[in-house]
Amino acid sequence: MGALDGTAALVTGGGSGIGLACAARLADLGAAVTICGRTEDRLREAAEKTGKAIGYAVADVTDDAQVADAVAAAAERGPLRTAVACAGGSSSIGPIGDLDLDAWRATMELNATGTMLTIRHASRAMAGAGGGSIIAISSVAASNTHRWFGAYGVSKAAVDHLVQLAADELGGAGIRVNGVRPGLTRTELVAGIADTGPVLEDYLACMPLARVGEPADIAAAVGFLAGPDSSWITGQIINVDGGHHLRRGPDYSAVFEPLFGAAALRGTPARE
Repeated sequence: MGALDGTAALVTGGGSGIGLACAARLADLGAAVTICGRTEDRLREAAEKTGKAIGYAVADVTDDAQVADAVAAAAERGPLRTAVACAGGSSSIGPIGDLDLDAWRATMELNATGTMLTIRHASRAMAGAGGGSIIAISSVAASNTHRWFGAYGVSKAAVDHLVQLAADELGGAGIRVNGVRPGLTRTELVAGIADTGPVLEDYLACMPLARVGEPADIAAAVGFLAGPDSSWITGQIINVDGGHHLRRGPDYSAVFEPLFGAAALRGTPARE
């Protein structure tokens, strides 16, 4: 018997990396899992890759109606007890004085608004079915400054506050809301950085446990927060980062200096 037998779960951003690992973990616990993302072929291949009975729904998490439809699709497979807001990323990089405003806004929409919409619609389904657990995937960048990733860090800090706000508001409906802050985790988004080079060396120097995380490390924390062993835990943000939050953010100078120039990285904005 699995801890989540007879229940349904939704994982946004479930087509790869951390999201797919979370989906597989929840399926191992007995949940009927639905993953969602923007590309149907990718979702289908990801679900098949796990070898588990994972369904999928195509949805852009920044679109209110599409998120509502994804939640409804997940709830067709059983009472929705778990939702993982994992969809995220950033198209905004560079010194704050030179950031592209459209890319900044897109990052906020994806990470902060996308998480809010997931919580909004998942909580509605859970409130009518006896409660549940919502887990938002944040980042160590929410607490430790990651220079030249301003939009990403600010949007993930917003996710952390949203977790606490939602936990406070939704507890009366039996809904727990928590977050997980991954550190450097081996996914396709950071494949080059996580393999070798000065940025990786700096990351490891900032981690007491001195290793790159795996998606399964994050999924283990998500599985705990979804299950009954965490039934009296809400409003918490769990760092799963090898201890990186205890030290400083990483140094990306080797990556960004060739792109933006040393002067920009010292805080001198480029001029038109």
